[in-house]
Order: sequence, then structure tokens, then C-alpha cells
Amino acid sequence: MTTPSGAQTVRFPSAGTECDAWFFAGSSGSPFEIDGKRPVVVMAHGFAGTKDSGLAPFAQRFSEAGLAVFAFDYRGFGLSDGQPRQQISLERQADDYRAAIVAAKKQPGVDPNRVILWGVSQSGGHALTVASGRLDIAAVISVIPLVNGLAAGRVAYDQVGGAAIARSTASAVASAVSSKLGRGPKMMRVVGEPGDRDAALTAPGFLESYLAIAGPSWRNEVDASVGLEIGGFRADKHVGDLDAPVLVQIADYDSAAPPQAAAKTAFKARAEVRHYPCDHFDVFEGNDWFEPCVGHAVSFLTRHLADKAVSAR
Repeated sequence: MTTPSGAQTVRFPSAGTECDAWFFAGSSGSPFEIDGKRPVVVMAHGFAGTKDSGLAPFAQRFSEAGLAVFAFDYRGFGLSDGQPRQQISLERQADDYRAAIVAAKKQPGVDPNRVILWGVSQSGGHALTVASGRLDIAAVISVIPLVNGLAAGRVAYDQVGGAAIARSTASAVASAVSSKLGRGPKMMRVVGEPGDRDAALTAPGFLESYLAIAGPSWRNEVDASVGLEIGGFRADKHVGDLDAPVLVQIADYDSAAPPQAAAKTAFKARAEVRHYPCDHFDVFEGNDWFEPCVGHAVSFLTRHLADKAVSAR
């Protein structure tokens, strides 16, 4: 696939597996620079997403503002290596974030002590988790974040009912058992039409919205065992240990990542909060709320990092 304008491809290791990333060096004359070095935004996609599925517009806007950006694919997804393919392990993905931070710090012009973690949806939770307790994190931006798997499960229950949840759980267990027996996982669609029993995301409009941003490396399938992972996901438990400034951007009518859980997490993280009267995918480019979302993020980083950079010169 084509590398986006302003980026170069970088390969980096995570637990012995090569991952694929785009590095944007950032525009010249950056207001964020101190001694010729600028902060780097490390970003990844959400649930079964790939970097070529809507991340480039965010990365390019940050780069134009004068920030370096390091956008990567998790192991087993997109252009990254790794087996099994399309299997979500929340622990492995968090480790991939940590490996991406190491790689991002090595890129030319990057200030290794000013790392910004940016995540959207499920990776919005990862960004909060990975930043916890680190001293090299200068800021965190968590966009339409999934922070509590149980809260997301309650939303799914209200949308599809108990029978569908029971089928999903049975498929998750069956996939995990099948993989352990060497028979391969049971796959399900990432997104489908409302009523699709073999898809994870089925809210009205989600299929069209996801396909609108889907890049050539994205596949509409995921190991069904993810159902056993999501329930225990609790990014909200870690945010009390965050020292860096945090921005949480919430879609008030989010049908995938419960906005109430995100708001509670933001309060616990002492975060700046921005609300948008839209659904989950409406913050991506091509929708009305992309410009406000990315504009607020650049403004937040300017206030917290560019102004400090001016004082440090």
C-alpha cells in the first residue's frame, strides 16, 4: 500500500516480531522544539483496526502542527508480522505500544523525554494504561475511549439482547478451545449490519462508517476469542497514577464505547474533557466532528507543550 504523504515506513520489534509503522518527522520550524528536538505522538487504532484505516488524517494534522508522529500496527494486524493473525490480546497490544515508544524515541529529531500517547476507541484505553507510572509521557489523548469492558458489555446487551450475548460468549470459548487443540480459531466479522449474529459491532450505521475509513490492509474478521478479553478490560483502574496532562474526547451518543464510563475515567484522571454530540465513528475524517476533535487535540498539546517549549528556549 502507499505510504501517506509526509511519512516514511519504519519496522520495529515487539517481543521478537516485526511491526510496521509510519513515521512523520513533523513540519519545520516547529513551535514544540527544544534544542532541535520535538515531541512524538505514538498512536495505534482501536478494535481490530489498522493504521491505514483513518489514522493518517490525524497523524498528518499533528505533523503539520510541528509534532513528530509514530503510527503503528499491532502484531498480527495490518502490515505487521505475527501469528496468529487477527487475534486480539489486550496484554500483547499494550506491550506493542511500549515497544513502539522505544522505537519512536530513536527516530531523528525526536525528544525521548516528551512522548505523547494517542489512542482511539480500544486504543484510547491502551494509551491510558500504558502511560500510567511512566516519566517520559508528556501528554495523553484518549479519543472515544473504551475504558471498561463490563460497561461495554452492558451496552451490547441493551442493543442485541441476552441470547446474542450468550452466543457470542459460546463462540469465544469455542474459538479459544479450538486454538488450544491446534484446530485454528473461530473467526467472526468485526462489523456487520444490525442483527448480524456473526459480527462484533452491529449498531446502526457502523458497517458503512467502518467501511468508509477501512484501508487496504484491514480485514473484516477477528478471532472470536476476543469476547473473553474485552470483559476484563479495565483501563479506568490505572488512571490515578497518571502524572501527564490528559485529554479525553467523548462521543456523547457512542454506541460502542460507553460515554458514561469514559466521563468517570476522565474525572479520575483529572483530565480535560471535550464532548461531541455524535456516535463512535463520527470523529474520523469525512464526518462533521473530525475537525473539532483534531483541532481540540492540537490546541491541548499547544497549551501544554508548545508554550513550555517557548519558555525553555
